[in-house]
Amino acid sequence: MLRVQADNLPALHSLVTAYAATWTRSHDNGDGWTLLRHAIDVEHDGHLQTGRPLHVDATAFLLARGADPQRRGPDGTTPLQDAETRGHWLAVEMIRAWTAQRPAPR
Repeated sequence: MLRVQADNLPALHSLVTAYAATWTRSHDNGDGWTLLRHAIDVEHDGHLQTGRPLHVDATAFLLARGADPQRRGPDGTTPLQDAETRGHWLAVEMIRAWTAQRPAPR
């Protein structure tokens, strides 16, 4: 399973690039935690633990590479709802803007 490491965007880029042939936008490790959900969690936790400003580097990168922000986890929530619940307002704004630019699924 590819994992999002705290503040290590180059490593995430390398992993997604290396596994591009097998990585899918909805890939998870069996518990519904996609890379996008991990990114939101890691970004927000890093902010809480260090006091540094929120950022969306990993979230933006994964959206650009095709991560699905509308994929529901086993609990029925989406990455957008995860970000809202955690108070990761920057990821909320990023996902809403990204979603607004995409056609609705058929």
